[in-house]
Amino acid sequence: QVQLVESGGGLAQAGGSLRLSCAASGNIFRINAMGWYRQAPGKQRELVAAITSGGLSNYADSVKGRFTIARDNAKNTVYLQMSRLKPEDTALYYCNAETVTRSPVRNLELWGQGTLVTVSS
Repeated sequence: QVQLVESGGGLAQAGGSLRLSCAASGNIFRINAMGWYRQAPGKQRELVAAITSGGLSNYADSVKGRFTIARDNAKNTVYLQMSRLKPEDTALYYCNAETVTRSPVRNLELWGQGTLVTVSS
C-alpha cells in the first residue's frame, strides 16, 4: 500500500509562518512531481506549488515570494514553508505525488488526507 501522510497544519496569525510536511511511503519505485494544493470553503481546489524530482518548482501567483516548496528525495518527503501568511491562505491543504509503484509497475497519483491551515487576522 502506498500513501501520503501530511503534518504541520494549524493556526497562525496573519504575518506568521507555518511549515507543512508530506511523506510518501509504501511500494514506491519512483516519485516524479510532488505538490501542494489547497481548497478553501466554497472554492475549488487549486495548485499552490509543485516541484519536480530535479528540483524545478512553480507557484501560484498568490503565494509567490511568500511560500517555498522543497523536497528530500531520499526521504520521499515534500515540504511547504509558508511565510507572511494572510487570512486568505486559510484552507485545507493537500499533498499530491505522481508515483511509479513497484510490482506491479504502474503510474499512481496519490493524495494526502489534507491538513487544515487557519490564519487569523
